[in-house]
Amino acid sequence: MSKQTDLRVIKTKKVLFDSLLKLMKNNTFEKIKISDICEESLINRSTFYAHYEDKYELLKDLFEEQKNILLKELGENENNTFSKEYLMELLNILIDHINDNKDTYSAILTNNRNGILIDFLIDALERDVADRLKNNNEVIDSNLPLDIIVKFYAGGLINIGITLITRKDKYSKEELLSYIDKLIPNKL
Repeated sequence: MSKQTDLRVIKTKKVLFDSLLKLMKNNTFEKIKISDICEESLINRSTFYAHYEDKYELLKDLFEEQKNILLKELGENENNTFSKEYLMELLNILIDHINDNKDTYSAILTNNRNGILIDFLIDALERDVADRLKNNNEVIDSNLPLDIIVKFYAGGLINIGITLITRKDKYSKEELLSYIDKLIPNKL
């Protein structure tokens, strides 16, 4: 029975996420009402409130799910040391993640310019970069604070990702990787 309940919860949350994203394509988040989400998802308000306190909690849960997916994908980067190869693979993973979830990110950023989404993405990248740096005995420059190094690289990569979302089809994945390959020094 618990497996069935878990599946129902998963399905309900997916329907709510999809409905919210569909509504966000044409409206700002602030203009969307819970009744709109319920109507779009074909669920009762009581079902909505059984899962979420309000629409902000739904949005936060959506972002958290996206962040967890990205963290899992970043964890698959086989480059264990902080190097140009690691950063290039990190960007490759980020671009694939954004392309795989382009509708989600476009819906959120097009009408909403939601800083919370950016914060979640930055947090995921900063965690991964910090973990690699901590595991690397030769940090770029021992005189630099770790948090500054992390913010520098994660910030640059996230801005590439935002460009990919907001400037649809301006750059191909190969072009972006080529440009970044030229910008990152061979020896960090």
